[in-house]
Amino acid sequence: MDGNGRWAKDRNQPRHSGHRAGVISVRQSIKTAAERGVECLTLFAFSSENWSRPKEEVSGLMKLFVEALRRELDELHFNDVKLKFIGNLDLLSASLRGKIFEAEQRTEANTGLRLTIAMAYGGRWDIVEATKVLTRQVTEGSLQINDINDEIFAAELQMAGVPYPDLLIRTGGEQRISNFLLWGLAYAELWFTDVLWPEFDQSVFDEALSYYTSKQRRFGHTGDQVKAVGC
Repeated sequence: MDGNGRWAKDRNQPRHSGHRAGVISVRQSIKTAAERGVECLTLFAFSSENWSRPKEEVSGLMKLFVEALRRELDELHFNDVKLKFIGNLDLLSASLRGKIFEAEQRTEANTGLRLTIAMAYGGRWDIVEATKVLTRQVTEGSLQINDINDEIFAAELQMAGVPYPDLLIRTGGEQRISNFLLWGLAYAELWFTDVLWPEFDQSVFDEALSYYTSKQRRFGHTGDQVKAVGC
């Protein structure tokens, strides 16, 4: 969700104004995803690398996250959204971790849109942590090294239990993955737009979904093979 800072700069406003405007786009995107029948939506809210931003901006973002959770949780729960947070959550403040725990517990039984928020998350960190878990299991003798496969490895990643992403949307004109869900995005369709995140509305979301539905998902097969099985 890129472009909050540039959106604010274009309007001669402080960066935190852009982040606040971005929350509105988050709300609209969740609503659009639910209305369009999207089963899972993952938002990259704060990356491992974002800690290197100015302390004032990071502090403001953390306060905004707490505020947003406090304000939005009732409506998310009412709309049957199931919330999950991934990332190195131990790095977050106690107050934010408390809100995260409350949100996950309260929405745990919901069966609607599965909304995942990536906080203090990095794809490389995710893979390294999963490798540590499997290495420990091998060392302890509970797992044989030759038994490790894609399925077993994926089960130790932060997104375990959630289907692999079909579509990656990135706003703000950047055309790279930037350390996001490196394992899961292996076969995702990638869609980039110059639209800044605070301006990402339903029409832009629909444009991304239209792009996705225009693609033939082959997963290594030929187009004729895919057609033969009716996919």
